[in-house]
Amino acid sequence: MDKVCAVFGGSRGIGRAVAELMAQKGYRLAIIARNLEVAKAAAGELGGDHLAFSCDVAKERDVQNTFEEMEKNLGRVNFLVNAAGINRDSLLVRTKTEDMISQLHTNLLGSMLTCKVALKTMIQQQRGSIVNVGSITGLKGNSGQSVYSAGKGGVVGFSRALAKEVARKKIRVNVVAPERWRERERAQAGGAARRGRSRLPAEQGARCGTRSQDLGILT
Repeated sequence: MDKVCAVFGGSRGIGRAVAELMAQKGYRLAIIARNLEVAKAAAGELGGDHLAFSCDVAKERDVQNTFEEMEKNLGRVNFLVNAAGINRDSLLVRTKTEDMISQLHTNLLGSMLTCKVALKTMIQQQRGSIVNVGSITGLKGNSGQSVYSAGKGGVVGFSRALAKEVARKKIRVNVVAPERWRERERAQAGGAARRGRSRLPAEQGARCGTRSQDLGILT
């Protein structure tokens, strides 16, 4: 059976790092982003017969159509990565309602919709792996990111519950929560401390690949 991996948000950042890792593992990839040209560029740089698709994960019909196209051109998806997300930092009292809705729709509802469609095939096959990308902010919170924190925190709870729902179908669901870390070492030349630096996408991507490939369900 072909190994087919769909990476939503696979054109940049952690999603792209995951795509690179899974290509090395022999998966045929679907790189999905809102901007088709950007997705095509990312897929092309991977080499091989990987394909690109355009999708707004907040729209159920878009998600359904994308999965139909992936199955038609690549085969059934047995590995799903949800790395699509947006962030609009702002204190809650200054946040527009439409910005709240767009963040929650993309960051939380989007993962729910892609999982819902992917599971139909995975349940039939009695196998599959899903990795949802959350954020440490969704667990600890962060000033100016209350809406983003709510969405990413929701991804964690959703993933835990879904893992229990589909475990008996031999489908694994995991969530990773990328974090920011402080590098306190001082450069000998300048003596300045570098703080608040994010982990490199490649590091987080490797964690995503390991979660889906090697670990059991997260409960």
